[in-house]
Amino acid sequence: MSETKSEASPETTVLVLDAGPPTPPPRLGSLTGRARVLHADESTLAGQLPLADVLLVWDFTSDAVRRAWPGEGRRPRWVHTASAGVDHLMCPELAASDTLVTNARGVFDQPIAEYVAALVLAMAKDLPRTLELQREHSWRHRETRRISGTRACVVGSGPIGRAIVRTLKALGITTALVGRTARAGVHASEDLDRLLSRADWVVCAAPLTDETRGMFDVRRFGVMQPSAHFINIGRGPLVVEDDLVATLSKRWIAGAALDVFEHEPLPADSPLWTTPGLLVSPHMSGDTVGWRDELGAQFLELYKAWESGRQPVNVVDKKRGYVPGH
Repeated sequence: MSETKSEASPETTVLVLDAGPPTPPPRLGSLTGRARVLHADESTLAGQLPLADVLLVWDFTSDAVRRAWPGEGRRPRWVHTASAGVDHLMCPELAASDTLVTNARGVFDQPIAEYVAALVLAMAKDLPRTLELQREHSWRHRETRRISGTRACVVGSGPIGRAIVRTLKALGITTALVGRTARAGVHASEDLDRLLSRADWVVCAAPLTDETRGMFDVRRFGVMQPSAHFINIGRGPLVVEDDLVATLSKRWIAGAALDVFEHEPLPADSPLWTTPGLLVSPHMSGDTVGWRDELGAQFLELYKAWESGRQPVNVVDKKRGYVPGH
């Protein structure tokens, strides 16, 4: 089966897995006359999936695709997810199929890099404590840390990781980038422990795969310096959260920030909310004003390539679970 489809027509069906209120649906008006657009939610996706030539996963927090894909009937020839990660939709049946899978690579790179820089500055300058003291009307002078001249280890050599490296370097931070294999400007995974042991800032931006799941555990946290800070903006399951809670509670490292979690939304009774030295944010590091419009516009550009018979960019290696680097 071909991975691209030429001569798309109004009979071509694009099925959108909507996120539901309050998230607005994508703006796909430019497909009028070029394709039929249907909408589904988690409860109706399985029944409508056989009707679709293209599936746009707008609700990228849902695992409905992974549950519905193994069912009966034909399957879309192209699936696009409005996210960088694809673990929420990938299942063995989809991975083994001829279906093309693309992601939103490129939309979130710089916003996430800026968010990481903000977290580094906030932790170095003790801004969370300053806000607490202001609420208490307490005048308490402290000394803070200078970040220029410190070291960072960024894990994950995709576009997001590379954008983080560029941004941290602009702040005067000496930065090492770690990927799956060594290449120009990228250290191999075998170098990770050595680099962790020297880093003041450890930033996890890796994709979630069988190899990376739980990669930051009690052993890895134990390799870090007591003065180190850890940041995860990759995927929640990259971190063994109980191990991080124990690490911070025992002050084995200086602090951490998590923007992604094993279970989202983070349950109200999760110990992560009250773990000392931990900043918690609700999976928002890449979400800047207008980001949904950017995601919609990106899909329309990819659709233009697909309908003309060309392969879109951002094609995911379904075995690896991410878009391979160049």
